[in-house]
This record gives sequence, C-alpha cells and structure tokens, in this order.
Amino acid sequence: MIQGVKVKQLKVFPDGRGKLMEILRCDDEIFQKFGQVYFTTAYPGVAKAWHYHKKQDDHFCCIKGKMRLALYDARKTSKTYRKINEFELSLENPLLVRIPKKVYHGFKCISDEEAVVINVPTVAYNRDNPDEYRIDAFDNDIPYDWRK
Repeated sequence: MIQGVKVKQLKVFPDGRGKLMEILRCDDEIFQKFGQVYFTTAYPGVAKAWHYHKKQDDHFCCIKGKMRLALYDARKTSKTYRKINEFELSLENPLLVRIPKKVYHGFKCISDEEAVVINVPTVAYNRDNPDEYRIDAFDNDIPYDWRK
C-alpha cells in the first residue's frame, strides 16, 4: 500500500425502504479534518486523471456505478516511491479510500452506467488558487494504462 493511503471497508444497510451507508465519521480512524463534500461523475469508459494536491488529502467513495481508482506515488522521499495502487469501488464493493497529498490519482468509470463519486477533501476548494496539479491521462511518465 502506498505510504499514507488508508482504506475503510464500508457497509451498506438495505431494508424495504432503500439503503443507508455511512461514509466518513468524525470518530473514524481515517478522519483528519473537514474541508467540504462534493460529488463528481464519469461516463462509461471515461478516465478522469491524473492530478495531485499539495495541501489536501482526498477521501473517495463511489455511490453509483463502478469505478477503478488508481494512485501513483511520485514523492521521491516516500518509502513507496513509484508504487501504484488500484481499487475498484462500487456499492457492491463499498470502500472509502484516503488519498494523501502529493499522490497522483485518477479514476475511470468501468460500469455501463455513469459512476458517481463522493469526495471529502480535508481543505475547501479555493477557486482563485486551486490546489490541483494536473498532467495528461495518457501522455506522462506514470506506468499505468487507462485504456485497460
């Protein structure tokens, strides 16, 4: 596992009315601090990659469809430098993944329906000075192929 990455197995509680799933609680070991909550989506077969943050950690959970989340450790001082982690997230495999600062990440919708991802970053988005550092999904030095 990449240094600083944490994974929390989630539980979905269905009943005759629908489903409930707790994602992140302030008393969880994985919790650090609250910045904001937002959702993002990807259409079937679409990869949204690569980027990292210098100030925030992300907490990803897929609540609809299925996504493949990939992480790449480009931190030269990390014990897991150049390591890749890959996770499949969905309601059938409910996970919360904490992505530490300076770790590249992206995801691809691998279901036939649009994938919906909730993120709980530790810092609120700054529209005037975004903490986002992007590279092209396919033209880069990361040894990962989003076409698979």
